Amino acid sequence: MPLSDDLDRLDQTIRQLQVKWDMFFAGQEKKPPNELQAQVEKLIRTYAFTEIRNNAERFRYQGLTARYNTFKELWQKRLRAREEGKAFGVHGLKADVLPPPPPPGAAPAAPAARASGGGADGEYRIGDASRDTAAVRALYNQFVIERQKLGDPSAPAFESFQQLISQQTSKILEKGAKAVDFRLDTKGGKVSLKAKVVK
Repeated sequence: MPLSDDLDRLDQTIRQLQVKWDMFFAGQEKKPPNELQAQVEKLIRTYAFTEIRNNAERFRYQGLTARYNTFKELWQKRLRAREEGKAFGVHGLKADVLPPPPPPGAAPAAPAARASGGGADGEYRIGDASRDTAAVRALYNQFVIERQKLGDPSAPAFESFQQLISQQTSKILEKGAKAVDFRLDTKGGKVSLKAKVVK
C-alpha cells in the first residue's frame, strides 16, 4: 500500500481514537480503546525507521506522530487522574470538581445536556456553547458515531463543530429563547442537526 494511503489511514484512525477516548472519559464507553490505539501505534512503527524521501509525506508523518504522542500523553494523564479519583482540568490536575455557585441575584445557568446520551428524544440542551462544553462534546461524539454507522468515518474537528453550535445557538437566543435543544436527524444517508427553541 502506498505511503500516502497509510498516512490517510493513520490520520483517520487517530481521529477515531480521539473520539473513542472522549467517549470513554465521558462514561459512554466502558473500556478504553486499547485495540484501536494498538492499530495506530503499529502504523507509526511501520515507518519509524524508514527513510521517507518525499518531503511532504515525511512532514505529514512527523506531524501525525507528534499529534498522536501529544494525545497519548494527555490520555495517560487523564486515566491516571481518574484512577486516583481526581478531577482533570484543561491545565492539569485540580481539586475542585463542582463549579463555584453563582453570585447572589445572578440568573441561573441554562441546563447542560439532559444526559450523556441526550434526552428522551436524543436531544442535547445548550444555552451557551462555550460554557456547556460537556453537552456539545456529547452531541459531537454522537454525531461522529452516526456518521460512522453510515460508513463515513470523516468528521470535522471538535473546535469547528463547537463553533457551528455556538453560532446557531447565538442566533436563536437573540430571538428571545432561553436555550436550544439540538438533536441529530439521519435521512438519505446523511446526518444533520435539528434545533428546537426552548422558551
